Amino acid sequence: MTTSILNIKPEEIDNAKKRGKYKVSIINCGRNGILHACLFAEAGFRVICVDSNRLMIKQLSRGRVAFLNGETKLLLKKNVENGHLTTTSNIRKAVAESDIIAITTKAKINSRKKVNYLNIEKTCKQVGSNFRRGSLVIVINVVGPGTTESLIRKTLENTSGFKIGTHFGLAYSPIQLPDKQNLEKLANHKRIVAAADKNSLDAASTILDIITKDGVIRTIDVKAAEATKLFESVQQYINIALANEIACFCEKAGIDYLRVQELAEKSAYNKFVSPTLTRGNIHEEPYLLLEEAENVNVKLRIPAIARDINEEILRHAVSLIKEALRSCGKSLRRARISLMGISRTPNTKDKMKIAAKKIVKTLETKGSRVSLYDPYLSGKKLTDSGYSFKKSLKDAMKGVDCLVIFTGHNRFKRLSLNKLKILGRMPVAIVDLEGVIDPEKVEMKGLIYRGLGRGGLTK
Repeated sequence: MTTSILNIKPEEIDNAKKRGKYKVSIINCGRNGILHACLFAEAGFRVICVDSNRLMIKQLSRGRVAFLNGETKLLLKKNVENGHLTTTSNIRKAVAESDIIAITTKAKINSRKKVNYLNIEKTCKQVGSNFRRGSLVIVINVVGPGTTESLIRKTLENTSGFKIGTHFGLAYSPIQLPDKQNLEKLANHKRIVAAADKNSLDAASTILDIITKDGVIRTIDVKAAEATKLFESVQQYINIALANEIACFCEKAGIDYLRVQELAEKSAYNKFVSPTLTRGNIHEEPYLLLEEAENVNVKLRIPAIARDINEEILRHAVSLIKEALRSCGKSLRRARISLMGISRTPNTKDKMKIAAKKIVKTLETKGSRVSLYDPYLSGKKLTDSGYSFKKSLKDAMKGVDCLVIFTGHNRFKRLSLNKLKILGRMPVAIVDLEGVIDPEKVEMKGLIYRGLGRGGLTK
């Protein structure tokens, strides 16, 4: 008989064989959930991936999730084949069998930019109705300060009839995902573990220390831990907003932001983040903070301004395209525009960027004919959704007035400008939103170049 996870001691799980006695359910298998599932499985725990999306479960059961990189795919497939990782859409059964339940469900941001915790509440009700005495629940997604101790704790206690710290454990330990799905980076990231009672804190720290190479930081101040992770994300978001605003200035002032960024890195004085239309890992966190501030009647000016700047940058991208076409003697109306790269992650088969959908809609509203191309994505699903998807780079360049680099795949760095001159409707423009193409080479070929933050152009 295994020891209750709430009373676990480090020596009881100090090798993979001992850990194999314990089951971990990962609830909702997005990127965060799958990466944690791989970490737990690699450590020797028996992992159950739970998701209501049957297509995701089918992909997981084959060890072939599209948005994971090569290394992570291999680890996933290995653990599926050796039986350390199984899948199910039956959350009730999985939770009832598990010692540890990791909740990765995210809050949603609705069309009015308001935070909706209904999905998290629903997940907690399903978990609370089915977990057994002695289970440990760990929240590993960013939530607003106070959410763990109010919404999550109360929902679990009310639906289970159990009391935290006595009958079950509850801990909070999210981690900011790396831009590239690298398990090594995730494992090396020192993580905060927070719980309001000693039993939960001890158990969660012991468990998470196994999958965290650099150790854990323990605290009983759950609200401070929630705030810490939220503030970290918001600070990154603010840095992106600053980069986006400076990039717009650079375009007008004749300064190349990317060259400034390179010089700053070489001087070791500072590192500037890159301007970007999207940063999927943290785009929702500022809304969590702004809503919490509104609840306590505080106006947070800088995060609000950062949100407005980062939302405005999409409209700025449309302006860049319009300006580039104007330099070609053309207009947005009836222009043929090819959106190059729509995967969320460079050099990886991933979901379509939300920003890509928005920019397509905006351009089409203005009369443009927009097609999509991504070397890592199949076009059938996108075509069925009403998008015009090109099967090859040659097709994407044929008859085009403007190429827009939307995701910085390495393949686009080797884009043949000579072929574009032959296949496109000259004069052709390139709008580089990811900084992957050399402006001087483009202009030497007689093409028009515009880029996010790339000032100092001659045409």
